[in-house]
Amino acid sequence: MGNKCVEVIWSNWNCPTWLLWMLWAWLSPAWAHQHSHPHSIKIPGDITLGGLFPVHAKGPSGLPCGEIKKEKGIHRMEAMLYALDQINSDPDLLPNITLGARILDTCSRDTYALEQSLTFVQALIQKDTSDIRCSNGEQPIIRKPERVVGVIGASASSVSIMVANVLRLFEIPQISYASTAPELSDNNRYDFFSRVVPPDSYQAQAMVDIVKALGWNYVSTLASEGNYGESGVDAFVQISREAGGLCIAQSMKIPRDPKPGEFDKIIKRLMETPNARGVIIFANEDDIKQVLEAARRANLTGHFKFVGSDSWGAKSSPILDHEDVAEGAVTILPKRASIEGFDQYFTSRSLENNRRNIWFAEFWEDDFRCKLTRPGIKLDPEKKKCTGNERIGRDSPYEQEGKVQFVIDAVYAMAHALHNMHQDLCPGAIGVCDKMDPVEGRLVLSYIRSVNFNGSAGTGVLFNENGDAPGRYDIFQYQMTNTSNPGYKVIGQWTNNLRLNVEEMQWSGGDRQIPDSVCSFPCRPGERKKMVKGVPCCWHCELCDGYQYQADEFACEMCPFDMRPTPNRTACRPTPIIKLEWHSPWAIIPVFLAILGIVATLSVVITFIRFNDTPIVRAAGRELSYVLLTGIFLIYLITFLMIAEPGPVVCAFRRLLLGLGMCITYSAMLTKTNRIYRIFEQGKKSVTPPKFISPTSQLAITFILISFQVLGVFIWFGVVPPHTIVDYEEQRPPNPELARGVLKCDMSDLSLICCLSYSIVLMVTCTVYAVKSRGVPETFNEAKPIGFTMYTTCIIWLAFVPIFFGTAQSTEKMFIQTTTLTVSMSLSASVSLGMLYMPKVYVIIFHPEQNVQKRKRSFKAVVQAATMSTRLSQKSNSDKQNGETKLEPDRMQ
Repeated sequence: MGNKCVEVIWSNWNCPTWLLWMLWAWLSPAWAHQHSHPHSIKIPGDITLGGLFPVHAKGPSGLPCGEIKKEKGIHRMEAMLYALDQINSDPDLLPNITLGARILDTCSRDTYALEQSLTFVQALIQKDTSDIRCSNGEQPIIRKPERVVGVIGASASSVSIMVANVLRLFEIPQISYASTAPELSDNNRYDFFSRVVPPDSYQAQAMVDIVKALGWNYVSTLASEGNYGESGVDAFVQISREAGGLCIAQSMKIPRDPKPGEFDKIIKRLMETPNARGVIIFANEDDIKQVLEAARRANLTGHFKFVGSDSWGAKSSPILDHEDVAEGAVTILPKRASIEGFDQYFTSRSLENNRRNIWFAEFWEDDFRCKLTRPGIKLDPEKKKCTGNERIGRDSPYEQEGKVQFVIDAVYAMAHALHNMHQDLCPGAIGVCDKMDPVEGRLVLSYIRSVNFNGSAGTGVLFNENGDAPGRYDIFQYQMTNTSNPGYKVIGQWTNNLRLNVEEMQWSGGDRQIPDSVCSFPCRPGERKKMVKGVPCCWHCELCDGYQYQADEFACEMCPFDMRPTPNRTACRPTPIIKLEWHSPWAIIPVFLAILGIVATLSVVITFIRFNDTPIVRAAGRELSYVLLTGIFLIYLITFLMIAEPGPVVCAFRRLLLGLGMCITYSAMLTKTNRIYRIFEQGKKSVTPPKFISPTSQLAITFILISFQVLGVFIWFGVVPPHTIVDYEEQRPPNPELARGVLKCDMSDLSLICCLSYSIVLMVTCTVYAVKSRGVPETFNEAKPIGFTMYTTCIIWLAFVPIFFGTAQSTEKMFIQTTTLTVSMSLSASVSLGMLYMPKVYVIIFHPEQNVQKRKRSFKAVVQAATMSTRLSQKSNSDKQNGETKLEPDRMQ
């Protein structure tokens, strides 16, 4: 067609005018370039399928295409040709119908692939040529392009996204064999797109499951800039957020054109969170290799544990020369199998039998590192000449590319859809019937989404409502140690759920222990988690201190008052209950003093009974002496009750006897001192004796005084019956291991003082009378010994008060106070016993000659003698003051 032939394009589709003008802008240069299809393979057939493959890499600046890609390009493209051959030779699949193909090179560039794919829509755009004439005036002859009913491809997700946006406008179904971006699962935007590989969202789910199975909860992510890497990481982050329990420490992107030192910066940033040893990586092979190399330069071999996507898979090229850094890496790859039929087909290809592949000669030169001779082209002397007798797999290494299986499955999926459609629309017809000419794209799509057959690897091929294939992955780990053949080892599978053989995993140096990749390690028993704000996987561990125990993972609570935490602080246990033991040092001394006192008291009593009618015993006032000695005995006896194990009976006797012994003692003393005081005060006034000085009266007065104490105690019994309590506050130090519950009677410090207060009043009153009677001659009474007794007793009890109350906050409070009380009481009893009765016992036993009857005197004589003695004493003191000689008065007998 000459330059004067102008084509006006009309569309029979309901596309907006602006869209047609855009397509015109795209198609004009494309058609001018594509009329001879120099970069496509044409396979004739009744029904034509399109094919998009990255036969060449991206070209350098200014050029669309670069060097040939042997595996991802030629292997995959030949897989489509192989599948077409198999289908066309199958009498049961599309019988009497031949599948043809138009295969294009995308050159691994999305914009170039879009330009190439416009070839597929030419037949769908009608052109009005009625007004077009050639230079000779004749109508032009325009070859009608073949109609493409479906497209196999593309490879890269970015290319598939670009192409799918155009193909959907013309309702051309598309089945990809390698595009895994989650974005393509959007059935609203990419409704005519399907794929036989699972989307990265499944892959991301599988990787999340792997991370959780390894016990990791703190990982970083790395993504190559672009749709594959970024969408893969986004899916991983989204799924991990929804699943919970997994946090992202760092999320970094590798630029398309990284600057020098870029990968060193990435490693340095990853080390800002050193606990996040697990690194999730969605990156291309070159970026993976650069990351491993940067980790080695940073001397971090073995630190990072990578979990790689299918772009890493089981490939050796990304880890070449960096195997030690990659050791232990867990990678994922869609479940696949090597197709033996394709191996036989491809290794048998030669320059002679594969002329339909226009790029095969270029592949041949690259694979065998030789040069083919072409007319007009001078042979490079540095390269050997290709003979044409070379054989793939014999003269060059060969390994089937990983996506070959999926290319074959994609072609078969299209074939099965057309076969089912033909059976429904053209039952019994041979070849393509009118109902399938032309083939309606939306109807083909519905049949594609309904296919379900066993693919080339024996696994089922089917699609969900979004056109995605089910997720089936093999889990690999790169192992170097303890294996006869270092390399990738299958350690599990993922088909909607993970099956991982953890016992088969090995890490750096052959270690079987799974390395940690956690923000915070589990708290020890007795520690609660204090979460770090905004990072649910990070926390600080705080010990439940004092009397707290770990109620749950996040809270500490106080133990009940009668309990203390266990050593690991995960529960509470009863606080041990103690009491004052007989063998305790706090009990030995009071008991020893009490025993001595009881022995001494009994000795005095026995002596008095033995010499009951002797003058000294009679002069001491036998009746009151026995009462007083009974009180002293009870004071000593209370020591044993204070140390005995508390119980209702013991507590009752403590209440009764604690104040009773002192009450009896000081009531008797008070009665004596009061009698002496009244006698001599009365003698100063008259010779008539005072009332109530007889022994019977004295006993009556004493028992009346005692009755008040007894009455008060019994009232106390009625109001608060005696019982025991366990005091858990007394011995509750900061260290709960030392906490004890103290078993004791229900006598508080206040009730104890109240119990003794009456005796103290008697003691003070007795002291006052002793002071008033101090002037009475000692030959006539016991006033002075009683006075000395009371002075000493007061000193003892004055010392008792600060000791008793000053130890109220001590952890040894019970022991100190009990010991202090019993010792004070024993000392006061001993003072009374020693001052009042030991001299008399001494005279009775060792100087019986002094224990004789004195001359009896009348009350008047006694009073006169006492008065004279007092006057002489006063005169003597006056003489001393005047410097005169002291006169010693004669003692009155």
